Amino acid sequence: MTPDAALPWYRRLHWQILTAMALGTLAGLIGGEAIVPRVAWLGDLFIRTLRMVIVPLVLTSIISGVASVGGGKSLGRLFGKTMGYYVLTSFLAILSGLVLVNLIRPGDGADLAISPQAALPEISTPSSPVDLLMDIVPTNVVKAAADTDMLALIFFSILFGAAIATLPRSPRETLTSFFSAGFEAMMKLTSWVIALAPIGVFGLITRVVGTSGLASFKALGLYMVTIASALTVHLFVTLPLVLLVLGRIRPSIHFRNMAEPLTLAFSTSSSAATLPVTLKTVEEKVGVSNKISSFVLPMGATVNMDGTALYECAGVLFISQVLGLDLSLGQQLIVVLTALLASIGAAAVPSAGLVIIFIVLEAVNLRGPEVEAIVGAMLAIDRPLDMYRTAVNVFSDSCGAAIIARSEGETEVDTEVR
Repeated sequence: MTPDAALPWYRRLHWQILTAMALGTLAGLIGGEAIVPRVAWLGDLFIRTLRMVIVPLVLTSIISGVASVGGGKSLGRLFGKTMGYYVLTSFLAILSGLVLVNLIRPGDGADLAISPQAALPEISTPSSPVDLLMDIVPTNVVKAAADTDMLALIFFSILFGAAIATLPRSPRETLTSFFSAGFEAMMKLTSWVIALAPIGVFGLITRVVGTSGLASFKALGLYMVTIASALTVHLFVTLPLVLLVLGRIRPSIHFRNMAEPLTLAFSTSSSAATLPVTLKTVEEKVGVSNKISSFVLPMGATVNMDGTALYECAGVLFISQVLGLDLSLGQQLIVVLTALLASIGAAAVPSAGLVIIFIVLEAVNLRGPEVEAIVGAMLAIDRPLDMYRTAVNVFSDSCGAAIIARSEGETEVDTEVR
């Protein structure tokens, strides 16, 4: 039983957020616009704390994850297969979200407390692949961190982690331990920030309802349906097809063997909290060796975030639709690429996607109080979506372990329901 599951219902985060949402709705309806200045700052403060943890969280997460791989030809081969699978499935997840958010267009005509007189942000994207490459490679890493240039930071972190993995044993272990400890500290800090979510939600929802009434929740409901539909397509169509094509594994067997970790992932909203159960189940029920599972699954809990990548891409497009901005195909491809890279740095803690979505927003220069207000409104219905996308993340990790084990010659993987 996880610590969160042992708590009484009123101390669990998702119930606290739902309660805060209800109280914020009532406060906004009763107090109207007069109450907004008194409580809106709570939401603004919460958004600032989310932004505060972005740079150190991503840096420590990626560097520690890549550096922990180690060296050697066999590990190099295993690393290549693992990263290839993670990039493939994350890209497919993003495409599912991209297609559905363009078809359904949940943000069109939505009123989420955005002032019609407010100046819309100017969307900025590289004009060519060469410009994109130049933007990704930083000339000054410290300046990139100060400017929240996350594409450049992600690129540097991956290279730095790979460099650490090639060092002799003593400096490698020293640096790996340092960044792993830093990542643990940032996970703890992020969990503290997320614990403030009910207070932030109250302020944000009060502002939304007090300014625009209940009309905004129609758009949020449609947005929620869009995200949930895309996650469902990825979980029940895309990943099973990947299992069949790449691993020659029957999806029904894998689903049944993974029932316990999927349930736990949904209830905890944390890939990290679920990891011990995922490891045990993948070894004992799926039939993957410890050599494969102990490498693929911990790495996946840090860098393989299909559901989060999908959410980030679709969320940014939803925000642009609310603002009345039509992203071109080229601009949407930039969002796809950024979501793919940013999902690598999404820590395995509840609602980490809320932090990482700002990375993708920065990539196309979507920023300002209007954007933050929309993100705050999205937060109100994020908890059930976070639970669902965590289950998708964990299932993708387990599929990767099974497929890679089959590719390494292991024949007892998902041969029966155990």
